[in-house]
Amino acid sequence: MNTYFHDYLVVFVLVLLGAGIVAGGLGGNRLLRPHRPTREKLTTYECGVDPVGEGWAQSYVRYYVFAYLYVVFAVDAVFLFPWATVFALKGYGPTTLGEMFVFLGFLAAGLAYAAKKKVLSWV
Repeated sequence: MNTYFHDYLVVFVLVLLGAGIVAGGLGGNRLLRPHRPTREKLTTYECGVDPVGEGWAQSYVRYYVFAYLYVVFAVDAVFLFPWATVFALKGYGPTTLGEMFVFLGFLAAGLAYAAKKKVLSWV
């Protein structure tokens, strides 16, 4: 058998084995658990507060933009820490310093754009 397809066969068998283990666990859980639905068990539970009104509520898009900006600017830490370790190596100083200034320039441009669009104001 060709080793190229043999490698894919191994991956396929492992995926099937993993899916079988998950399906077996879920099936065993379904067979062994008690199933006694009541009206109280089927109601929505929200942090100990009884649900009032409908389940639909309007929220501002601004909160999603805050979350998006947080993710964008928190990801820069993922790139800053490896940069700090490479910066100390011999021969990488000026190159990595220039690359990091370009990266920080992109982040500053994104922050300036968000400030211009007044996304950073809370209310």
